[in-house]
Amino acid sequence: MPDVPRSALCALRPILGIETSCDETGVALLRWEPEQPGHGLLAHALYTQVKLHADYGGVVPELASRDHVRKLLPLVREALKEAGLTPADLGGVAYTAGPGLVGALLVGAATGRAMAWALGVPAIGVHHMEGHLLAPLLEDDPPQPPFVALLVSGGHSLLVEVEAVGHYRILGDTLDDAAGEAFDKTAKLMGLPYPGGPALAALAVQGRPGAFRFSRPMTDRPGLDFSFSGLKTQVLLAWQQSDRSEQTRADIARGFEEAIVDTLLIKCRRALAATGAKRLVIAGGVGANRHLREELAAAGAKDGFKTYFPRLQFCTDNGAMIALAGAIRLAHGQHQDGSVQVFPRWDLETLPPAA
Repeated sequence: MPDVPRSALCALRPILGIETSCDETGVALLRWEPEQPGHGLLAHALYTQVKLHADYGGVVPELASRDHVRKLLPLVREALKEAGLTPADLGGVAYTAGPGLVGALLVGAATGRAMAWALGVPAIGVHHMEGHLLAPLLEDDPPQPPFVALLVSGGHSLLVEVEAVGHYRILGDTLDDAAGEAFDKTAKLMGLPYPGGPALAALAVQGRPGAFRFSRPMTDRPGLDFSFSGLKTQVLLAWQQSDRSEQTRADIARGFEEAIVDTLLIKCRRALAATGAKRLVIAGGVGANRHLREELAAAGAKDGFKTYFPRLQFCTDNGAMIALAGAIRLAHGQHQDGSVQVFPRWDLETLPPAA
């Protein structure tokens, strides 16, 4: 065999991706060789802790960490079996290093580092939001930079200008509640079951258009930042002053969802106009919202920009997006040293370029 750099050898072999930033344990195996046969996702496995945290109405960090300990290695074995591989076949390990819950992150990071050390392959700590941002690259028609990315999840609402992998500029951020957090908190105050966001979105389908109209926060002024805490308060007051019937609950849910979606749409249009980009990537858990996907796709068809979404199973936290982001960076020779480091808070703009 010719003398091939270690980074290139890693790119020729499958990469293991590990996601443990919050309450999903995700594992995936990916071979990232766009010009080679056998390229793409080989296997993935996911375990969600929804039932574990339901009684508490939210994620309990200590319970989340302990459940990752129980579930991670069995999921790794499951994914290897599905792909017909053994640990010796791996070319590298990628794990979520942040942002997220520190205990949960440490489970994935320590496991990933230990496996890489034992196998003699490189490891890379991946930024969770970079994983989301790159998830549409797993699809058949992937976006090519430059593009604008809307990253909306339980903990983040970001608009990012993407020139290349690792070349990111934050255009807008949340000043208080992220969009997904607003969904969950609003659902909880209206008595909907955990997890609240999906329950509220499902209920909104039964609501009557225009029965309730709430403000579109921070759209009456310049800028691309988000703020959803005031919207949550408006919904609380409307619910408290209503007859609290099931139809009213659905009507309020619809009014709330429309306000969130309209706000995100207005800000996306502004970001595209400010950057001149013609491609919009939407990723993160809220990116699975049906109404949001429909409205952004319709706006793109009208305004002349193209929208890109991951498939629904890769909108929420998963190992495939971490394997992908890690594989790209490992292929460019980037890897961690032997220490185990995690970053509960981590600025996306501080990431180095991939090449």
